[in-house]
Amino acid sequence: MNALYFYIFLLVHPYLAMWSKSFKQAGRQSWEALIPGYNYFVAFKISCHKPWWSLLLLFPGVHIVMWAVVNTSYIRRFGYFSLVDTLQGIFFPYIILAKIAKSEGDILPETNWMNGKEVHDRAWGDHLALFLSLPIIGHAISLGLNAVSREKPGQKTKVKEWGDSIMFALVAASIIRTYVFEPFQIPTGSMEKTLLVGDFLFVNKLAYGPKVPVTPLSFPLVHNTIPWVTVKSYSNLETVNYTRLPGFTKVNRNDVVVFNYPSGDTAIYDPRMPDGLMGHDYHKILNEEAWLQFQNNPQTGQKYQVILKYFNDSLINANAPNESLAGTLANDYLISQFIKDISKWKKSAKKILAEEKIAHQGQNIINHHGLIYRPVDKRENYIKRCVAVAGDWIEIKKSILYINNKPAFVPEFQNLRYKVSNLTITSDQKMFDIGIEKERQDYYEFDNSTLMMNLTKTQLGILKKKHPQALFEVDLEPQYTDTSKAKPTGTQMLINLGMFPKDPYINNTTTDFTKFQIPKKGQTIKINASNIAWYRRIITAYEGHTLLETKTSILIDGKKASSYTFAMNYYWLMGDNRYNSADSRVWGCVPEDHVVGRASMVWFSKSAYAGIRWERLFNMIE
Repeated sequence: MNALYFYIFLLVHPYLAMWSKSFKQAGRQSWEALIPGYNYFVAFKISCHKPWWSLLLLFPGVHIVMWAVVNTSYIRRFGYFSLVDTLQGIFFPYIILAKIAKSEGDILPETNWMNGKEVHDRAWGDHLALFLSLPIIGHAISLGLNAVSREKPGQKTKVKEWGDSIMFALVAASIIRTYVFEPFQIPTGSMEKTLLVGDFLFVNKLAYGPKVPVTPLSFPLVHNTIPWVTVKSYSNLETVNYTRLPGFTKVNRNDVVVFNYPSGDTAIYDPRMPDGLMGHDYHKILNEEAWLQFQNNPQTGQKYQVILKYFNDSLINANAPNESLAGTLANDYLISQFIKDISKWKKSAKKILAEEKIAHQGQNIINHHGLIYRPVDKRENYIKRCVAVAGDWIEIKKSILYINNKPAFVPEFQNLRYKVSNLTITSDQKMFDIGIEKERQDYYEFDNSTLMMNLTKTQLGILKKKHPQALFEVDLEPQYTDTSKAKPTGTQMLINLGMFPKDPYINNTTTDFTKFQIPKKGQTIKINASNIAWYRRIITAYEGHTLLETKTSILIDGKKASSYTFAMNYYWLMGDNRYNSADSRVWGCVPEDHVVGRASMVWFSKSAYAGIRWERLFNMIE
C-alpha cells in the first residue's frame, strides 16, 4: 500500500473509530473528533496526556507506530488491557472501538499500580509492547533491573517503564537517523587517505535535504538487514515515491557524499563482507560470467580450440602465419561470435548466477547467497567524492581527471599509484613518518628493482626531494587506442565490459576514460546506436522506462525515439584512492535519488592494527 493511501487512511480513521461518540465519554466535545489533525491532538491528550505526539504522525515510518500507540493507549483508557486487546489495538482496533462507542461507560481513571488485579490484567499486554519495541533484549534489561531493584507497590512495573522508554527512544532516534544525521562506518579503503578504514562518520542529511524513506515500514535503527538473524529489515507493503525535503545547499563539486550503491538494484549478497555488504558490481560479474561460459561452451569453445590447433600445426609443418597471428585470428573469431549473440550468453550467465550461486571473478570463485533486489533507500551506503555535477563534462587522461576541459581539483589526500625505481627504503618507520604505511599496502615490491607506491601529491614531493636519484612513473593501465570498429582483443574486451558503460567497443580504464557529459534534469539529447550504451542504465534502471534496440531504431516504452529528456540530475563520484576504488568509472552516474547526505565529521576512528587514532577524533571532513 502506497504511503499516500495510508495518510488518506489516517484522515478517515477517526470516523471509522467513532471517536465522535467516545470523545463525549472522555469529557470532550463530539465536534473535536471531526476536525482532521486536531482530532489526533485530542486523542493523544485523552489516551496518554501527550498531545504533541500527534505531530509524529507526519513522519513516514513513524506514523504507523504512532497510529498503533494512540489506538492502544485509547482503548486502555476504557479498560481493554489484555494481550488480545493489545494485539487488536496495534493491528485492528475497530471491534473494540465500536464496543466503546456503543457503551455508556465513562473513561476510566489511570491504572492504579497499587491494585494487583489491574496490574495483573495489563501484564501480558505490556510484555507484548516491550517485545515489539525491542525483542528479547528489552526483556533482558527489564528482568536484569528487576533482579537488583524490586518493583514497589504504586510504581509502574519495569516492563511498562522500559516498554514506554525504549519505544519512544527508538521513535526519536529513528526520526533523527532518517531526517537529520546518521552514523556511518568506512568499510573499505576507497577513500584513503582522506578517510580511513575504521573511521566513524556523521552523515549530514539536512545539507541536501533529507529523503523521505521509500520503504518507511522497517525495523528501526538498522539499514537493510537485522543483525544476527540476517533477514531483511523492511517491508514492501508500504512504499513512497522519491521525495526530498528542502535542504541547505545542493550537491557541489568536491563534496564527500554518502549515497546508496547505484548498482544495488540487483546485487550479489557476499557473505565475506560485514553483514553481507554487496560491494560487487553485478553487471560487471554478469559480463565476466557470460564470457567464461562462452569460452567453456562445447560448441564455441571447441571451435576456438580447433582454430588455434590449425594455426599451431601450420607453424610446425610449413611457413605459415606466426603464432601471435594465429592467436589473434582465433581470438577475433571468439570475440565476433560473442558480440554477435551477447544477450544469449548473458541469459546463460544470469541463470548460472541465480541458480548455482557461483560468481566467477577472473580466477576467484565466490560462494555467495544469491541475487537480491533492494529498494533505493535500502541499498548499501557508499562514500566517495563528487568530482562532477549534472551538466559537467568529465575525462581522464593518464590518470589526470579533467572537468569541463580543465584539470580537476586535487584533494589534499588524493593518491595515485607510481612505479618507483632506484629508491631504497631503509626503514618502515621513515615511511610511516610521512604517512606511508606498509600495513595499508601504501607500497609493495613489484619486482626486484621496482616498488608500487600509492602517494599523495605531498608525499610524492617529499620522496622526490629526499631521493633525487629515484624515478617516479605514474602507473597507467594498457590503453586500446584503435578508434575504428575493429574487434578488441579478448583481454581488452573484458576490461571494456567491466568499466562503464560496459560496452565491448568503448574503451575505458581506471587511468583513461572517454570524455562524457553528466546528464542534467530537463536536458534533452539525441540518442542513436553509437551513444545509447552510455544511457541504457539511466533510461531503464533509474528512470523506469523500457528500452528496445533493433537494427534500425531505438524504442522507449514501445515508441520509436531519437531523443531522450532526463528526469533527474546525476553525479560523478570517485574515490580519493584512485587505484583502489569501485566508483563511477565502474557503475556510472549516481542519480539524485540515491544521494543520502554529506559526510561532515569523523567522530571516532580505530585501526585494526594500531588501535584508536586519537588525532582523527572530531575532525571535520573536507
